[in-house]
Amino acid sequence: MTTVPAIEFRAVSRHFGKFAAVDGISLSVADGEFFAMLGPSGSGKTTSLRLIAGFDRPTQGEILLSGVDVGALPPYRRDVNTVFQDYALFPHMNVADNVGFGLMVRGVAATERTRRVEEMLALVRLDDFAERKPAQLSGGQRQRVALARALVNRPRVLLLDEPLGALDLKLREQMQLELKAIQRSVGITFVYVTHDQGEALSMGDRVAVFNHGRIEQIGAPAEIYEHPASEFVANFVGVSNVFDAEAAQVLIQEAAPFSIRPEKITLADAAAPVPKDACAADGVIEDVLYFGVNTRFLVRLDGGREMTVVEQNQATHGAEVAARRGAKVRLIWRRQHMHRLGAAR
Repeated sequence: MTTVPAIEFRAVSRHFGKFAAVDGISLSVADGEFFAMLGPSGSGKTTSLRLIAGFDRPTQGEILLSGVDVGALPPYRRDVNTVFQDYALFPHMNVADNVGFGLMVRGVAATERTRRVEEMLALVRLDDFAERKPAQLSGGQRQRVALARALVNRPRVLLLDEPLGALDLKLREQMQLELKAIQRSVGITFVYVTHDQGEALSMGDRVAVFNHGRIEQIGAPAEIYEHPASEFVANFVGVSNVFDAEAAQVLIQEAAPFSIRPEKITLADAAAPVPKDACAADGVIEDVLYFGVNTRFLVRLDGGREMTVVEQNQATHGAEVAARRGAKVRLIWRRQHMHRLGAAR
């Protein structure tokens, strides 16, 4: 039995004059999936979200929600809600009234409205904040109010447009865990737009990587990270050492473009032996970036190219790693950790 996707794009494009913000995208989002749209500014991810919500109309193609073509439907007739980065809360209303506003507009009875608001506030752990105004809340609490307000109407799809962008790093990481837990609890399809690779990889069941209005790759987070489909994906999702055919010929004696993640490379002494199933390159540590949990080394190879290596700081501290600047080293990596790259799109 075939399950109808929650969202489906069929060769969707959105042109603004001669500029294609979305250029012939086809994708399918499963019911109940946490789907992340990842890409730099101007890549088409937010325009795609607006097309789903009905805030914009496609120039070409079809958009289906639960199997129904919604191209001609206005936003209020689509069973979706949107959470924005700026929260968009009513400052003169308390938390409970903000959450229940959509229910009031729909004419839901007061007793039922109260019950559902209390249910949502419990879900986002704001039971004790119902009477507070938005100005009396932290950024994370305001974001949870916005989430509760969007969920209280029980939409089939929840759209989240860079919802954590205004939060500091610690709070952002905490909210990532909470959003994922809430999504599992309610079972609603979440479509999450972000330019933050860490957010997309840690939260998404699948990730779509956008670039210049097209999708470079769709897959599970591990697939995107370990097996990038193009040079763009390898460079944008995390840090990667990417080599074209000419560089590959020098390094591995094969004219086949490849990428290798920095954490897959061993930083060894200059005279270290090279295992039979491994590749190696000699160079000098040109720069050292200490991040506490790990250190990033920029190594200038003897042939003039650069490679980045990441090491966990398991038995070292900042002064020790900084002292390695200028040292001659040998970089060693196993062939199985290299990923062959096709032509970039």
